[in-house]
Amino acid sequence: MKFIWRWTWRSLLLALIALLLVQFWFVVHIWYWVDHNPGVTAFMQHRLETLRGKDPKATLRHQWVPYRRISVHLKRAIVAAEDAKFLDHEGFDWEAIQKAYEKNLKKGKVVAGGSTISQQLAKNLFLSGERTWWRKAQEAAITVMIETIMSKRRILEIYLNVIEWGNGVFGAEAAARYHFGVTAAALGPEQAARLAAMVPSPRRYPPGHETVYLQRRAEIILARMNAAQVP
Repeated sequence: MKFIWRWTWRSLLLALIALLLVQFWFVVHIWYWVDHNPGVTAFMQHRLETLRGKDPKATLRHQWVPYRRISVHLKRAIVAAEDAKFLDHEGFDWEAIQKAYEKNLKKGKVVAGGSTISQQLAKNLFLSGERTWWRKAQEAAITVMIETIMSKRRILEIYLNVIEWGNGVFGAEAAARYHFGVTAAALGPEQAARLAAMVPSPRRYPPGHETVYLQRRAEIILARMNAAQVP
């Protein structure tokens, strides 16, 4: 019995050390990305592997552009659509989370998220898309790290450069060229609102594709953009 307890405590200690090392690995990467741009995120790598499962020569469309070369209309559209309290919270919008929980409870399934831009960035940079308690806990921990280490401007800059906007299309520059044939800097208000409306289901909308939902969602975002505050 004594041997079993000793083995158990040693196993727990080793597990704790391993967990702390993993968290340190996350912190180091986030610190590095304060001044350096991420190359391929975990989500981008996953999408590339999926695409290459069908076409071994498949590549991603992605070109990093600095914050100043992204249209302010797109910045406002994304904040209006995804995280209206972006500048006010410290990583979590508890009111939005509560509303999402109540909506999901009423529907009996997950139909709303309530994730902030910082939470979405944490997931895109490091994690898989699986829905488990462990992954959500790790996402929360990484979100705290990101909000502690990075400025809001840097968080939004990275987010706009790594989120998906089509099948294998990542970042504002690739999205602007793919959907509208312009640069990210040249996006107008209507174009920005449309791109923001695509974010929850980016692979559903190829260039020029129109749906009633997409049109209405873009109109709602457009109406909210002037009130959206961006860093």
